[in-house]
Amino acid sequence: MRHCLSFASKGYGPVLGIRKRLAAGFIVAGLAFGAGPALAEVSILALGDSLTQGYGLDNPEDGLVPQLQGWLRDHGQDVSVINGGVSGDTTAGGLSRIDWLLSPQPDAVIVALGGNDLLRGLPPYQARDNLDGILAKLQAKGIPALLAGLPAPGNFGPDYQKEFDAIYPDLAQKYGAVLVPNLLAPIMETPIEERASTDLMQPDNIHPSPEGVKKVVAALGPKVLELLAKVKAGS
Repeated sequence: MRHCLSFASKGYGPVLGIRKRLAAGFIVAGLAFGAGPALAEVSILALGDSLTQGYGLDNPEDGLVPQLQGWLRDHGQDVSVINGGVSGDTTAGGLSRIDWLLSPQPDAVIVALGGNDLLRGLPPYQARDNLDGILAKLQAKGIPALLAGLPAPGNFGPDYQKEFDAIYPDLAQKYGAVLVPNLLAPIMETPIEERASTDLMQPDNIHPSPEGVKKVVAALGPKVLELLAKVKAGS
C-alpha cells in the first residue's frame, strides 16, 4: 500500500484501466445469457487498494482477485470477480471513483479500503464518512456489499485505535453488509517478525506473498459465499 501512495492521485489513468477490466468482465458475464458458453452468471466488483490490486506479485494470477475467483469456482460458484484495486488508494479515492465503477452495474461489491488511511494517519471520521458514502451508493442501487477492514495500529494511541476499529462493524450493521473485520487476519496470526521468513509476506511486511494471499482467500471465501447468497436472495 505505502509504495504507491501517489499513483491514485495522478489523473484518471488507473480508473480508466479498471473500467476496461470491468467492461471486459461484464462481456464475459453476458455470455451466460447469450449464444456463447455460460462462463459467469454473477459479477463481483472488488473495490480496494494494493491488497486488492495485487501489488508486488510477479504473477498476476497470484493476486487476491484471481485467487478468489478460483476459490469460488472450486466451490461451485459461476462468478466473475472484477479487479477494482488501485495501489495507494484511500477511502476518499474509493468514494471518488465508485460511480465510474458501477457502470455497468455489478451484482455485488467487495469494499476493502482503509489501509492507506491508516498508513497516512488520516482522521478516522474521514474514513467513516467515505465508507459510509460508498455503502450508501451501493444500497441506493440495491447492490449487496461485503465490507473488509484492517485494524488500526496502537502507535496512533488508544482513542484513534478504538475510533477506527469501530468503523467497520458499525457500517456493516447500518447497511446490512457482510463483515470481515480484518482482511489480513490469517496472516496476522503469525508474529510479524516471522511473516516474511515463513513466506506469508513480501519483504516489505505489508503486502502478502502468493502463499499469504492464499491464506487470506481461504478465510475470505466463505464470507463471499454469504455475499452471493444475498445476491441470489434479491434476484
